[in-house]
Amino acid sequence: MQEKVFATIDGNEAAAYVAYRVNEVCAIYPITPSSNMGEWADEWASKGLKNIWGNVPTVCEMQSEAGAAGAVHGSLQAGALTTTFTASQGLLLKIPNMFKIAGELTSTVFNITARSIAAHALSIFGDHSDVMTARSTGFAFLASASVQEVMDFVLIAQASTLESRVPFLHFFDGFRTSHEVAKIEVLPDAIMREMISDDLVNQHRLRSLSPERPVIRGTAQNPDVFFQNRETNNKYYAACPDIVQQQMDKFAKLTGRQYKIFQYEGDPNAEHIVVIIASAGETVQDTCQYLNERGEKTGVIKVRLYRPFDVKRFMEAIPATCKTISVLDRTKEPGAIGDPLYSDVIAAIHEGLTNGWGNIKTLPKILSGRYGLSSKEFTPAMVKAVFDNAKLEQSKNHFTVGINDDVTFTSLDYDETFDIESEKVFRGLFYGLGSDGTVGANKNSIKIIGDETPYYAQGYFVYDSKKAGTMTVSHLRFGPDPIRSPYLVSRANFIACHQTVFLEKTDFVSKLMPGGTFLINTPYPANEVWGTIPVSQQKAIIEKKIKLFVIDAQKVAENSGMGRRINTVMQVCFFAISGVFPREQAIEAIKNSTKKTYSRK
Repeated sequence: MQEKVFATIDGNEAAAYVAYRVNEVCAIYPITPSSNMGEWADEWASKGLKNIWGNVPTVCEMQSEAGAAGAVHGSLQAGALTTTFTASQGLLLKIPNMFKIAGELTSTVFNITARSIAAHALSIFGDHSDVMTARSTGFAFLASASVQEVMDFVLIAQASTLESRVPFLHFFDGFRTSHEVAKIEVLPDAIMREMISDDLVNQHRLRSLSPERPVIRGTAQNPDVFFQNRETNNKYYAACPDIVQQQMDKFAKLTGRQYKIFQYEGDPNAEHIVVIIASAGETVQDTCQYLNERGEKTGVIKVRLYRPFDVKRFMEAIPATCKTISVLDRTKEPGAIGDPLYSDVIAAIHEGLTNGWGNIKTLPKILSGRYGLSSKEFTPAMVKAVFDNAKLEQSKNHFTVGINDDVTFTSLDYDETFDIESEKVFRGLFYGLGSDGTVGANKNSIKIIGDETPYYAQGYFVYDSKKAGTMTVSHLRFGPDPIRSPYLVSRANFIACHQTVFLEKTDFVSKLMPGGTFLINTPYPANEVWGTIPVSQQKAIIEKKIKLFVIDAQKVAENSGMGRRINTVMQVCFFAISGVFPREQAIEAIKNSTKKTYSRK
C-alpha cells in the first residue's frame, strides 16, 4: 500500500475528484446541491488537469438536465467514458435517456446528490424521493454513507459498470453528505489505474457506433420480438452483484477499506436490527454500538447496492437471532402498501425463506418507518425510539420518526436529551448571518484542523434556501477517531455568537455543556456586556460555570481595513481560545487559508 494522503473536503468534491479522473467527458447542468461537482470538473478542465490516461476531460454545460442526459447518451454511443451530476427534478429530466442507456447496456456512472422532489412544496434539501423515482430505469444503485465512501464508491461504481455493462447511479445524501466537510483518505491515481481495466475500457470503445464496425442499436420493435429481446439482459443484472462485491474486495486489498453490498454492523447475536440506506446508517451504527455496550442486542444492515437487489446476500447479512427488522425509508410513496426499501425487504425475506437462504428460519416481525424527509434531522435519540418501538408487544407499523404527527398519529416519541457522543470529540457551534463570511471561515477552520493536526474533523453548515441575511449555523466536530455523526451538534463545548442581535432571540447556553466556552461578538465594552445577556442565560452561565469571552470584532475589522468582514477576526478568536494547537501556528495557518480562499477574488 502507498503512503496515505489525507484531505479535508466535502462530498461533492470527493465525488468530482474521482469522476473527473476516470472519465473523458462530463456533461453538466447546475442544480442544488449537486452543482459543485460540475463546477469542480469545469474548473479543473479549464486549468488543464489531466485524467488517469493523461488527457484533459471535455466538460460541456448544456441548457437543461435533459440536454445533459442526451449529451451523455450520445457521447457514450461514440465510445467515450462519460459521466454527469444531478439531483431532484434534474434527475427526473434524465429518466427517458436513462431507460435507453440501461436498455442498451452502456457503461456509465451518474453521481446524484439525493434530494427531495417538489410535491406539496419545493425543497432544495435531501432525501431519497428522486433516486427512488428512478429505480425502474435499469440503472444499478450504489449508495454512499460518508464523504470517504463517496470518493471510494465513485471508483468502485466505475470499475463495476465497465465490467458488468450495467449503468450505475451512485448517490449520496444531498447536503448531509454532499456539503459535509470531512477529513478523508485521498485515492491516488495509481489505485484508480489499478481498479480501472484498460481492457474493459477498450471493450467499451469497441461497442461504439462507428461506420468502421457497423452495428444496429436503438431500433423500434413490434410485439413479435420486443418481449423476448427485453429479457436478454437478465444475465447481466444477475451477474452484477457478484461483480460489485469482487470490485469491493479488490478495492479493500488496495486500500484496506473493506465494503460489503449489505454491510452488517452490530451484535452478532442481535435480536433487533434496522435496515437503512446512505448517511443515516452511520447514525444507526454508532447508536447500536452505544446500546450494545449497555447490554442491548442491536444491529444495522447498511444497504450499499440497492439495485440489483441481491436477495441471497441480504439474507446472509441478517443474524440468526433476529426477532424484529425495522426498515427505514427516506422517502414517501403515497398510496403504496409501503415505501420502496420496506417493500423490497418484505419481498426479499419471503423469497429468501422460501429458498432456504440465510440464517433465519422463521419470519421476523418487519416494521416500516419513515425519517429525514427534506433533510429533517435523524439522531441517535430517534434510532433508540425505533428500537424501543420494535421491542413492544404491539409495535407501531408504518411509523414516522423525527416529527410530531398530530394529524394521523404515525410518529414515535423520543427523548431529545439522549446523547451518545464521546467526550473525546470537540463540538462547536458558530452562529452568523448569511453572507457575513462565518460559513466560509469555519470551512477554512475545519480544513486547517484536518490538514494541520492529527485530528479527524467534520464540518456541516446549516442555512435556509434564502441564504443571504438569515441565520447560519456552523457545526464543527474534531477528535482523535473517525467521526460517524451525520447529524447536528446539540451539545457543544464551544459556542460563538457572531452577531449580537441573536442574543435576544436564541438560547445559546442551553446547548453548551458544563464548563464550556461562550464567545460573543459585541460592540459593548467588557464591563457592560453582562447586562446585554438575557437573565435566563445569565443564570445558566453561572450554574454551568461557562467561560465567557467577548470581542468587538467589528471594531477590529474596521481598524485593520477589513470593512465589515468579521469572519477572520472571529476565526482567530476561536483558535486562540480553543487551544487546538499553538496560537502562532494557528494564525499562520489562517493566513495561508485566507490567501488560498480569497486571493483569486
